[in-house]
Order: sequence, then structure tokens, then C-alpha cells
Amino acid sequence: MPAVVPAFLLAFALLLAPLARAATEITFHYPIAVGGPVAKTMTRLVEDFEREHPDIKVRPIYTGTYRESLAKSLTAHRSGNPPDVAVLFAVDIYTLIDAEAIVPFDELLPAGERAWLESFYPAFMANSRAAGKTWGIPFQRSTILLYWNKRLFREAGLDANRPPQDWAQMVAYARRLTQRDDGGKVTRWGLLIPSSGFPYWLFQGLVTANGGSLMNATGTKTSFDQPAVVDALRFWVDLSKREQAHPTGIVEWGTTPTQFAEGKAAMIWTTSGNFRDLRGKVGEDLGVAMLPAKVQRGSPTGGGNFYIFRKSPPAKQRAALTFVRWMVSPERTAQWSIDSGYIAVSPKAWETPAMKAHLAQFPQAAVARDQLPVAAQELSTHENQRVTRTLNAGLAAALNGAKTPEQAMRDAQAEAMRILLPYQR
Repeated sequence: MPAVVPAFLLAFALLLAPLARAATEITFHYPIAVGGPVAKTMTRLVEDFEREHPDIKVRPIYTGTYRESLAKSLTAHRSGNPPDVAVLFAVDIYTLIDAEAIVPFDELLPAGERAWLESFYPAFMANSRAAGKTWGIPFQRSTILLYWNKRLFREAGLDANRPPQDWAQMVAYARRLTQRDDGGKVTRWGLLIPSSGFPYWLFQGLVTANGGSLMNATGTKTSFDQPAVVDALRFWVDLSKREQAHPTGIVEWGTTPTQFAEGKAAMIWTTSGNFRDLRGKVGEDLGVAMLPAKVQRGSPTGGGNFYIFRKSPPAKQRAALTFVRWMVSPERTAQWSIDSGYIAVSPKAWETPAMKAHLAQFPQAAVARDQLPVAAQELSTHENQRVTRTLNAGLAAALNGAKTPEQAMRDAQAEAMRILLPYQR
């Protein structure tokens, strides 16, 4: 009789063993540069999630730039082996919908829990919803900010605590802050607005401030040739051509923060996601402000959303939803914002003790959030990457002097509408 008990227990243990091992594994694609504190934060978040959810295993895969990540995720989707969840550009929502690659969160959430979808800032949800459904959940989101060097302002006789409020002031300050050596060579630019990497996005900051828009709300039409848009491009061109306070041609996105940190530019436009890095390099002389206005304040939102893929099995979709909800909870999105510089995506995140302590030490971190009430939906259309490339080419032609702003935007509009013709109703 005593020998039967161990055999029974052994059989019982063997029966339970598969259940103990049956954690649901989900594949997670994310576009964050490998190495550095942000990648380490992502690793830590995944590990913390798995400790709290031992029944779910997350396999994070770094997939390169946003563009590379979209291509890899769609290729995997078409092959029948998609990621279960991915962070991809918010503006690629229509591309993902048209490919039938993603499932709306409305269909994944129980009816009684859909109020969660209203917990995020409305400005971010503008690039997360389409056709009455919520397809993306904001995660690493941003706006464009104006950064200025207070020391250089003081040296130029400007008020170090007062950034330019409008375009006229920005031009006047930029001219005053631009320095040249005895031979006339520029040693410091007053202003840099990058025109590589994401030129359409920086341009949209000018368009929004000028009271214009680049597209309609449903992503089926563009308005690149409208007067407010053309006027914004003419202003950008004239910063160098007429005012001589900004370089001619293309200003590189990737090197602009470095030039600013090295004192080779007094003011720059770049993402709020660069705040943490610039804070560390510039220190107390870093100034952070909303974009200057012409007829209004405003900036496009930017960055990435979480998406859950349609071909992922139901059990994995449920696990992915659990992961997404955990990642954007107030405590997590607050810490992500503190560690990365992206904007915490819900009002409740800004009420957490960690965020309050962070703001007490670095009040400039709230500027991007405070810009959200006047933020615009980022350029997003069907065939979004093709349409965006068309606009970027037009901007480059004007900034390089190959076309006038009027001709560049007329040509870009004609090509964009040719691309979007199948979506006209």
C-alpha cells in the first residue's frame, strides 16, 4: 500500500506538468534603438510583466526603424506568422487596416471594459481611431518642441527665460543668435529645423501654426497645395534664403540634437522624445517651449501605437491585450516617460508619485503634455508611406532651390491624389 502513493503522486505530477508549462508565448515587435537606457527600460518592463503574469511569456524582437518595423510586421502577416503585438507608427494605421493585419481593440475588450479606451489623451487617439473603431493604443508618443540654449540667449542679450512666441520673434531671435567668423563663415546657426528623417512632420509643425492642414480626417485626400501650406513652406525656405539664420538645403534630423548640444545651434525643433538626452547634455541651460505661433499654436503628435494582429490566435490576442493594458497603465507609462522622454499617454499617469517627483525636478517635462490641447493629427492617409514620400520630395525640392514652394506643393498634391484615387468615393 505505501508504494502506491508515490506512484499516484508521480502520475498526478506528470498530468499537471504540461499545464504548468503551458504559458502563452507572444511575439512582440518594437522599433527602439538597441542599447542605451531606453532599450534597457524595455527589457526591464518585459521582465516585470512576466513576473506579474507567469502564465504569459513575451518574446520581444527589436525590428529596426519604424519603416523597417512596418515592413517586417506586414511581411510576417502575409506569410501567416505575424507578431502577436507590435509598436508601429501611429500614422500607418490605414496601411495596417487596408492589409487586414490588425484587429480593433473594441472587439477584444469585454463590453463592460471599453471605457478604458477613453482614458488616453484625445490628441493621441486622433491617430488611433478610424471608421468608428480603435485600432491602436498610444505608447511612445510625442510632439515637436522648440529647444533653446539659455546661455547663448544671455550672450546675445536676449531674455534667457523667454523663448520666441511667434514666427516674427523666432526670425528676429534666429538672426541675432547666428554667428559668423571674420571670413563670413557661419559658426553657429540661430535656428535648425530638420528636413531629413521626418521632414513632413517638422513641416506639419509650420503648417499647423499657420492654421493649415495636410489631409482630411479619413485619410483619403491631401491638401498640399492650399495657401496656408504653401505659405508655411515659403517661410521655411526664407529662413535661409532671405533671413540667413538657417542653413540652406537639407538639415539632418540625426545630427541636429548634437549640433545643439555642442553650441553650434541656438534653437532647434525636434521631438519631445529627445528631452531626456538633451537635458543630460545641456543641463540647466536647456530651455523647452511649445512651437511658436503664426495664426495659432500647435504641433502634430507623433510616435508609435500598440497594435494587435488579426491572424494571431485568440489565446495569444488575449495575452497581448493583457500585455498592452499593463504597459500603458498609469504607473508604467509614467516611468516610460521619465526614462525615455516620450509623453505619458494618459492624464492619470501624470498624477502618479513618480511623475510628480519627476516634474518637481524637471518641470520642462510637462511642456509637451501641455501642448496636447492644441496638437493636430499627424499626417496619415491610405498608402501613407507613398504619400509621405511624395510630400518629402516636394519639400526637398523647395529647400534645395530646385522648385518654388508653389510648384513643389502643386506637384506633390497632384501625385498624392493620384496615389489616393482608389480611395475616393
